[in-house]
Amino acid sequence: MNLSRRKLIATAMASSALPQIAFAKTPTEVTWDDLIPLGVPYPEIVGEGEIDERNDYWRPVFDANASKLNPALDGAYIKMPGFIIPIDLSTSGVTSFVLVPYVGACIHTPPPPPNQLVFVRTETPWPNENLWDAVWVIGEMQHEAQSTEVAEVGYTLKADQMEVYVW
Repeated sequence: MNLSRRKLIATAMASSALPQIAFAKTPTEVTWDDLIPLGVPYPEIVGEGEIDERNDYWRPVFDANASKLNPALDGAYIKMPGFIIPIDLSTSGVTSFVLVPYVGACIHTPPPPPNQLVFVRTETPWPNENLWDAVWVIGEMQHEAQSTEVAEVGYTLKADQMEVYVW
């Protein structure tokens, strides 16, 4: 097939106008169990803990396994469900939060181990009226241990997209 320069340029320009969504990555669906490295059973992460009798509060004691992260998730483009514990909240919504595996984690109960928590940043604020909804968060996950106001966190995720989790 013989293409002229004009047809080649026109074809290139037309293909550059195609929606970028056609080239978007497909996220890998991840569960909370996937955050723990293979071979590390959950019961080995949480120790007996300490009871604060005065405040009627149990403080878990985590062993070294609690900070072990799944190497396959560092840099992975993922989709995972969870609940929001707001960090940066304004009238337009929440732009950073800790994604937790169950309602009330870190607030009404002791926090889960660091390898069961994800710090999420999003440029599009999640609406305040939906803070109690379970959500799907889609984006690139990184290994990045950090301390937040609510807990020690093992993973970070830059959210490209969020949606309500439908049961």
